[in-house]
Amino acid sequence: MRLISYTNVHSESAFCAVCGDDGIVDLSGRMNIHELGHALRTVGASDILEQASGKQADLPMSAIVSYLPVIPDPARIFCIGLNYEAHRIEAVRERTPHPTIFLRLPQSQVGHGQPLICPAESDSFDFEGEIALVIGRRGRRIKPEHAWSHIFGISAYNDASVRDWQAHATQWGPGKNFPATGAFGPSLVGIGLFDENEIIELKTTLNDVVVQQADTSMLIFPIPELIAYISTFTELLPGDVIVTGTPGGVGFKRNPPLFMKQGDRVSVEVSRVGRLTNRIIKEILS
Repeated sequence: MRLISYTNVHSESAFCAVCGDDGIVDLSGRMNIHELGHALRTVGASDILEQASGKQADLPMSAIVSYLPVIPDPARIFCIGLNYEAHRIEAVRERTPHPTIFLRLPQSQVGHGQPLICPAESDSFDFEGEIALVIGRRGRRIKPEHAWSHIFGISAYNDASVRDWQAHATQWGPGKNFPATGAFGPSLVGIGLFDENEIIELKTTLNDVVVQQADTSMLIFPIPELIAYISTFTELLPGDVIVTGTPGGVGFKRNPPLFMKQGDRVSVEVSRVGRLTNRIIKEILS
């Protein structure tokens, strides 16, 4: 099952839907809930899947005006740093016994096809292709062997970084939360399409040139460990997002550095999920 969040030709409001071969099945109208995160928190994952099962398409795919972040309204976005060995080495960081975690704000996200904006205050806008998890079932102190059952779906994420602002202090928050600097989508693929032991592939391209390529077998802290660790210090809730880390090859560690600039096209491709693509716009202050 492939879910999207979008605006359509009939309204500028947010909608959530399931994509099928013959079009999209509107979930917002059936549940009277527009945001997919809100639906997960209130209606629940099983009811969402039931609403979508066996329904005829309500609209053609051409009715989509724009994609929104697949979860436009997450309560929390947990991002994992330095979770691939090649990236840890290029960043010249020591290996840690526990995951490095920082938070993103929902307001920093855009959807597939929407522009990523390099802020006026920086020319160091870097790509970070990642695999994102969306939680479907709440849990605290989740054991790794039970972690998979708490995932609702998997998507693609570009956790793009404003590198000079990220380096202003020991905390990375400023460089990760400028508006329209992270991308999420285009769709959320239900966890039922993945096997728990499946290796999920990740590839980032900049202007059609591959700049990052890895898979989940290369994670320092695998997905079950991330869920177990985060759920120890906070209860994971439906609609929460976990962005699992970027591989080696980021732009600021290249020689010379490779940063995204006006007019560039960046894509993050995750196996079974599809390709998240965004153009880069440089913000100019009037």
